[in-house]
This record gives sequence, structure tokens and C-alpha cells, in this order.
Amino acid sequence: MRARLGMARTTMSSLDCLWRDRSVSNMLKRRVMEAMVWSVALYGSEAWTLKAADRRRLTAFEMMTYRRMLRVDWREHRTNVSILTELQPKQRLLETVQRRKMRYFGHLMRADNISTLLLQGRIEGTRARGRPRRRWVDDIRDWTGLSLVDCARRAQDREGWRKLMSLPLVSNPQE
Repeated sequence: MRARLGMARTTMSSLDCLWRDRSVSNMLKRRVMEAMVWSVALYGSEAWTLKAADRRRLTAFEMMTYRRMLRVDWREHRTNVSILTELQPKQRLLETVQRRKMRYFGHLMRADNISTLLLQGRIEGTRARGRPRRRWVDDIRDWTGLSLVDCARRAQDREGWRKLMSLPLVSNPQE
């Protein structure tokens, strides 16, 4: 994830002449940013396991892109809320990652192959000491508020899964 965000920052800085141009509207700049910068950042995001630090990193990256796009200097002491109210984005970056991951989960559950068995399966034996590591499906369970079995059952119905995805996703309750 860090590598993807680094590549997206490089892409963002290569478009500095566009961000500085005052004749280009903010709406067009935002669309260019979503098409050229966010697409680089989100490549392969379906496979990410999001920890709390990763969510903060994504939000910070999103706000950095908005601030650079609006030419907001750090000395202006503008809050993130004021920038978001000025731009009024349709969908936030973290929400985009969540939607992509949910869509991919539904795709995997409807496919009847080994990947479905791997996601639902359990490994025999005892687990290691300490706190369990965060798994890929833990994000899906947290966002839907359902168990993995219920999610898998709901994902079999494509239209029902799409309706579930269109609802506001639950943020992580551990934070």
C-alpha cells in the first residue's frame, strides 16, 4: 500500500502545472485527480487488509491531494472539514477502497473454485501466541456488521449484495 501511495504522489507531482493553473476549474481538477492519481493509488486495493494506520494513511493521502489541488499552504491552518465542504467530493478515497473490496468479495463468493474454499476454510492446528493478525475478511465483517457465513450467503444473490454495498458501510468499531 505504501508503494502504491508513493507512486500516486509521483504522479500527482508530475501534474503540478495543472494544479497551479487557475483557469482550470476545481471540478475538472478533481476529475483528473480521480482518473490519474487515485487510479494509480488504488491499483490492487481489493487485496489490502486495512489496519487503523492504513486507514489514517489513506485519509491523509486524500487530504494531501485535495490541498495540493486547491493550492492550500500549510500556513493557512485550514481544517480538513473546510476543504471537504469546499470540494464536496461524491465519494471519499477510503469509501472507494471499501466498495472495491466488497465487490471483489461478492465476486469471490459467487465463483465456485478454490479461492472460495480458502476464504471460508479453517486451518487445522493451534494458532500462535499473542493477538490474532487482522485478516482480509475481517474488514468485510466489520463493514457489513454480519458474520462471514452471512456475508457469503448474501453474496450469492448478486442484486442483494449490491443493495448491501449501496448502504453506508459501517466504519471500524475498534477505533
